[in-house]
Amino acid sequence: MKFESYYGFAKNPFNKQEVQETDAFQSEDHKAMTTRLNFLKDSRGIGVFTARPGYGKTFSLRCFVTLLSSQLYRVIYICMSTVSAIDFYRQLCLALNLEASSKKSSMFRAVQECLLSSHRDRRLPYILVIDEAHHLNYDILQDLKMLMNFNYDSIYPLSLVLIGEPYLNGTLDQSPHEALRQRIIVHYDFAGLTPDESQRYLLHKFQVAGASFNGIMGEGAVAAINAAAKGNPRLIDNLMIQALTIGCHEQINVISTDVILNAANSLML
Repeated sequence: MKFESYYGFAKNPFNKQEVQETDAFQSEDHKAMTTRLNFLKDSRGIGVFTARPGYGKTFSLRCFVTLLSSQLYRVIYICMSTVSAIDFYRQLCLALNLEASSKKSSMFRAVQECLLSSHRDRRLPYILVIDEAHHLNYDILQDLKMLMNFNYDSIYPLSLVLIGEPYLNGTLDQSPHEALRQRIIVHYDFAGLTPDESQRYLLHKFQVAGASFNGIMGEGAVAAINAAAKGNPRLIDNLMIQALTIGCHEQINVISTDVILNAANSLML
């Protein structure tokens, strides 16, 4: 038997594949990122969002894009790995329906002309999102600075969103990237869930799945989750899946502190 049936869940709310954007928990981090993205989409310029793995930055972005009108904006999403500048431009050309070239300079001009033409013709403005941006190398960061320089730096034809882990901040603070850093108009570092938010996060998840929070979570269990996960939503999800699986297997009706500790040990938290 699966724990969903045993505990009365309509679905697994801790599995990201089963969580809809409309089910998003409105944490302070989520609201802060959404507010800044809404400002950035119309103001243009660069926005930087950083967080440790599992804090929900990409999910918050997905929620924002889902609610964004495709009749008003065009979103280009690129998830970076360690790639060369040539590979980066090929991805960008593909997203803009441009023909890729073997020369970076040719693709650079084509991308700039496409973006500038779109701006002049008042077509849908572009929002370029680069996820895992902490992997961006020196050459790509320098080219991003030049891509944002139009008509002697007089206009911004697109919004650029950089999302990555915290050491992206250290990279941008280096002197070679000062010109790029000065173009950043919004900057937010995720703080993670507070203990109070963690409890409300769990309550929200149970409500989304139609399950009884008070009937399943025992006294002290939430405190044990806070101690193990330290405000990381992904770790909370993983911990709850493990705890509920253990509880179902051992036919435990109420998830106690001991079950949470057992689950944390299994996950080596």
